[in-house]
Amino acid sequence: MNLKDLQLHLVQRSEEPRFLALMQAHHVLGALPKIGETLWYVVTSLGEWGALLSFSAAAWKCAVRDRWIGWDYRHQYDSLNLVANNSRFLILPDWHYRNLGSKTLALCQRRLPGDWQQHFGHPLVLLETFVAPERFQGTVYQAANGSYLGNTQGFRRTRQGYSATAHAPKKVFVKPLRTDARTVLSRPCLDSHYRIGAPKIMLTADPMRSLPDFFIAIPDPRRAQGRRHSLPTVLAIAAGAILCDRRGYKAIADWANRLGPKAHERFRCRRAQGIGRVPSEYIIRDGLIRVDPEALDRALHQWNATYGLADNSLAIDAHGNQTHIMRVVGHQSKAYYTQKK
Repeated sequence: MNLKDLQLHLVQRSEEPRFLALMQAHHVLGALPKIGETLWYVVTSLGEWGALLSFSAAAWKCAVRDRWIGWDYRHQYDSLNLVANNSRFLILPDWHYRNLGSKTLALCQRRLPGDWQQHFGHPLVLLETFVAPERFQGTVYQAANGSYLGNTQGFRRTRQGYSATAHAPKKVFVKPLRTDARTVLSRPCLDSHYRIGAPKIMLTADPMRSLPDFFIAIPDPRRAQGRRHSLPTVLAIAAGAILCDRRGYKAIADWANRLGPKAHERFRCRRAQGIGRVPSEYIIRDGLIRVDPEALDRALHQWNATYGLADNSLAIDAHGNQTHIMRVVGHQSKAYYTQKK
């Protein structure tokens, strides 16, 4: 086979069933559904399918990758969308020709940034992939100028967070799509070219756990009858959602519904039948509309005075009567981060 005959194209909707069936039949990990920002590619030669690839969202955490990039974990959430994960790479049976793998990856690396920008509205600067060393050594990624960073710790994501014990570690490879990829990713505030909406941060567990404490002294304006969620919990969840760039009552409620058991404990959610319960959209809206805005503003300033010693933490200000404007500002840089009406 002549490698010059290889062509790369995005999988069209009509081709998706075939793509999934082949991946399920021949890849050791099976097929993956198309969730969120995901692109599927197929490499052909003279019209015949030879290799299948899937690129999707980056891993939430990866210690060796994070150290290599050098970003602060409080800000990496805002930059993760600039990293894509080569989640599947399959060369079909009878297509294991010399240099086919590295040629395929090279074709993807040239085309992927433009396709990602077109489909999702933002660029990519880095590719990552994880390789199971008991099956493969990642030679194809090294041949395509990828860098081996080390191994993962082997913990797996679960509904409760992460598994308590380590499983099989994976080898981690990265491929910068720009020469300045590490510089771009490690900046606390992304350049406007790479930014989507307002910048976001990740807070440590302690600042989030402390949020309800700052709202305890605020008088609860709601009727005593039917109160199921404490006002500090309602306000803490609303503040946490806004820090994560959720806009509007529906978005805040959706964010709350996605919280895990550990977050339920941090926000002191009530428990029913052993399960943490979060306030509904109506309860969140009712609490924010009725609460004294000046008391809320003072509480948020007190929270900032405790945790806002640098832009590692942010100030949240609330103003207005019934209609609340909540904005997040870097304590030292005074950089505007987000606003919620």
